[in-house]
Amino acid sequence: MMNKLIPILFASLFIIGCKTPEARKPISVKTGSFIDDSVERNKKLNAKEQSHILKVMEQQNDKNYIASESGFWYYYNTKTEIDTLKTPNFGDVIDYNYDVKTLSGQTIYSKDDIKIQRYVMDQQELFTGLREGLKLMKTGETVTFLFPSQKAYGYYGDQNKIGSNMPLMCEVTVFSITENNN
Repeated sequence: MMNKLIPILFASLFIIGCKTPEARKPISVKTGSFIDDSVERNKKLNAKEQSHILKVMEQQNDKNYIASESGFWYYYNTKTEIDTLKTPNFGDVIDYNYDVKTLSGQTIYSKDDIKIQRYVMDQQELFTGLREGLKLMKTGETVTFLFPSQKAYGYYGDQNKIGSNMPLMCEVTVFSITENNN
């Protein structure tokens, strides 16, 4: 009898041992809820900032604000009507100065704090709104920009005076644009 049990035992172990492994199901299923929540939060933040910017523009109804294709608003303090002057292109060197204010007009950084800056178009770091704003300007022009936070310093701020998700007003003056001859 024992001789019959041993082969049956080995056969049953062989059958059990050769079973293919089954995939385990996860205990909890993660969905895109974090991303969905983040999108909703950003939509609400953007709507709130746009509403605030529109109120500022209504209060300054004597200014002729222009909506840019990039998602910010601006008006010309000083506009150059000379057709021979061009806006900067990739690699052009721009000498400019600007200040940074809250939308209520409180100065965060003055033009004296920032001093004259030299920027090589699209080849150096600069916050998105200012980089796109400089592309619209000619030598001698002064423009005031209203930037929502995602076009300014965004979620992180500047780690100094500009806080998280802070829309900004910047008055920018371009002193010179030197063409890149390459």
